[in-house]
Amino acid sequence: MSDEIRFNRSFDVPAGRVDQVSPGVRRLLAPNPSAFTFTGTCSYIVGRGQVAIVDPGPDDPAHVAALLDAVKGETVTHVFVTHTHRDHSPAARAVKAATGALTVGEGPHRPARPLAAGEVNPLDASGDTAFHPDIALRDGQVLTGPGWSLTAIATPGHTANHMAFALAQDELVFSGDHVMAWATSIVAPPDGAMGDYIRSLETLGARGERVYLPGHGGPVTDAPAFVRDYLDHRLAREAAILRALDRDVDTIPDLVRGIYIGLDPRLVAAASLTVLAHLEHLVESGRVVSDGPPALTGRFRRAA
Repeated sequence: MSDEIRFNRSFDVPAGRVDQVSPGVRRLLAPNPSAFTFTGTCSYIVGRGQVAIVDPGPDDPAHVAALLDAVKGETVTHVFVTHTHRDHSPAARAVKAATGALTVGEGPHRPARPLAAGEVNPLDASGDTAFHPDIALRDGQVLTGPGWSLTAIATPGHTANHMAFALAQDELVFSGDHVMAWATSIVAPPDGAMGDYIRSLETLGARGERVYLPGHGGPVTDAPAFVRDYLDHRLAREAAILRALDRDVDTIPDLVRGIYIGLDPRLVAAASLTVLAHLEHLVESGRVVSDGPPALTGRFRRAA
């Protein structure tokens, strides 16, 4: 089991340029780079003539205008949303207003678990709570258009409502933020859940598609092997947490300092939430106990 993933951070693509990334898919990058979005959000256009858009992106008028210009003379029938973070779904409203397209997703934004007594969700600002899909898909449900067919794959974990979409014609998966070539996905409670995330990785790993088009960065190639690396990475993180607990390192700040060596200071809060997600999973599976409901300020120890 290895903690190493062969990331590909080479993605020299300018925002606003339309690129053909597979026979049936065009890509347009939004101008919203950050420590969490890499070079920006990738919006995808599926098909020709009567098209679908996957992940329209942030509420950015310039990006919306570029996206609408890219489909000028075509009919947008559906707007698919992998999940309701503000870098992925808010532009759906403007695209729907301009085109009359139906919006598609798993469902509205929601936490992965009930909040504990007195708990405040620190992630409220990152969720697009205004998104309510016209079509709420179930796992395995298929929507089709002229020349394309997209199958919903429920992939909760990064968010409770995360959904990937398999494009049958090009034998690829739009993987949203669940699997990306440039970095691991953040799993942050209460919006995300590590147990769900690991199970969703196993679901994707059992499929045959070899190429994923993610929400950020370039394509994931040799996807089944990459998903195995993602799974190994998560298991290695849990093993590192358990070893630290054996050394009586029992708080999340100390766990983060010991595990995430050389971490970008901008990502400390995200890493802390990811460690909390791992600890929640370890508590659920009976390997760790905590002094009350697992929390950022809690203390943890190995189960007897």
